[in-house]
Amino acid sequence: MDKNAAIAIVGTFDSKGEEHLFLKKCIERRRIPTLTINVGTNGPSPFPADIDLYSKIIKGGDRDSWDRDEAIQAVLSRARILVRELYRRGKICGIISAGGGTGTHLGTSIMHVLPMGVPKVMISTVASRDMAKIVGTKDITMIHSVVDLLGVNSISGGVLFRAAGAVCGMVMSRWRPKRQKKRVALTMFGFITQAAESIKGFLEEMGYEVIAFHANGTGGMAMEELAAEGYFDGILDLATHELADELMHGYCAGIGPERLEPASGQDVPRLVVPGGLDCAVLEFTRNSIPEKFKGRKIFFYDFRSAIRLDREETLFLAGQLAEKLNHGPFNIKVLIPMKGWSEADCEDGPLYDPQMRGVFIKKLRQSLNSEIEIEEADLHINDPAFALLASTIMDKMLKNRPENK
Repeated sequence: MDKNAAIAIVGTFDSKGEEHLFLKKCIERRRIPTLTINVGTNGPSPFPADIDLYSKIIKGGDRDSWDRDEAIQAVLSRARILVRELYRRGKICGIISAGGGTGTHLGTSIMHVLPMGVPKVMISTVASRDMAKIVGTKDITMIHSVVDLLGVNSISGGVLFRAAGAVCGMVMSRWRPKRQKKRVALTMFGFITQAAESIKGFLEEMGYEVIAFHANGTGGMAMEELAAEGYFDGILDLATHELADELMHGYCAGIGPERLEPASGQDVPRLVVPGGLDCAVLEFTRNSIPEKFKGRKIFFYDFRSAIRLDREETLFLAGQLAEKLNHGPFNIKVLIPMKGWSEADCEDGPLYDPQMRGVFIKKLRQSLNSEIEIEEADLHINDPAFALLASTIMDKMLKNRPENK
């Protein structure tokens, strides 16, 4: 941590001034500088803020012309630019905020402009709700305030005090890995855990660091974002299952258009495997099968079940995968395990369907750019031999990068 860098305290000081001033005092008591930024739209900060965006944006214009949503959006846009620039100039080393629904929206939206590793702490009255969209792909620490934030009392004060301690501890952290290795991103999900574990082991024996991502919608998108930021030397996209769940509104849906498309300005070797593209995972049990899926092959897992994809869905996914990979055909290979793509898609397994697999492969070959090599392996995805093959191909792709020649 740069001793001159400050922890940014960002919030709606017009309504939560007492709470943010309390955070400021708690942090400075630990001898870490602070930088306060008011993003409230109903009035100026009740204490001298380092930056008061209300005074700069709202008060400076015709307040009567602002609708609430427009005012919030104007302040938010300016705050995101400001915080990004402050971090770029080394002025801030972490960020903390406290608020209700609007404050949480503002605070976390501003935190999203900061890269992974920059401490981000949000004390929120709504932290017990679904935070999937609020947190997204970022390493934001959400702390539930439990009580409402209406001043500092014996309960809320304790929550705020501990949150201040948390962000201070984070910025003081100086942990570094013992040695830098080339990083390989690896996507995985439950039905191909055995394959992922074996690949991790083989790649580590080859001298790589393996960073795994749960392909649950958010995980795949987080991997793509970090790849765009230059974190990885290679990507072994073992679990492309998110495409299937996105199509079927399944458990691992939630990906954006960037999933499986090349990052701008990056040339990262990517080995793609159709892991989990045999099925979609939906939330129902053997006792609550939706009527429309009663004729399907089904793998009952836990509170979720996987349905085998039909011909139309399979053709769509093959075409979609090809279209995405065709956007950047260089440094991409596809490896297909011919004996099954998940633990349920194996001989005698509940989702086994070699004919449907053939439909997918035929469509993929027809649609894929000829620059992209497709290799078929007479193995199941969870076979140790397949893991070794995938690891070996990834290793060769990394060694064949222009920088290594």
